[in-house]
Amino acid sequence: MKYLCQVWFKPSVLERMRKEEKKKLDRDSLRYDEDLVASGHMIHAEALQSPKSAMTIRVRNGEVSVTDGPHAETKEHLGGFILIEANDLNDAIRVAAGIPLAKLGSIEVRPVYTFG
Repeated sequence: MKYLCQVWFKPSVLERMRKEEKKKLDRDSLRYDEDLVASGHMIHAEALQSPKSAMTIRVRNGEVSVTDGPHAETKEHLGGFILIEANDLNDAIRVAAGIPLAKLGSIEVRPVYTFG
């Protein structure tokens, strides 16, 4: 089964980190991605740019509106995602718990919906 692991964290947490701490977090994250590839869990992973770079698109009654930034005002922001293959939810939770940013934020694990 496929699961999406959404990586959520408060931007202020990263802003307070020293340069060396950020580099270590990046290295640890890339190393964990490599481990997931080796174990056969990894499908795809991406880090996202700041929510400040986001655009929110809505279509209502055929009219398109575009606004700057994220739709919801939240303290935590989606910082990235890892799409994994796991045997079951327990396996997906185990994989998500190993994501380095889980120590600083939270990881939302959600099964991918299969059509048909």
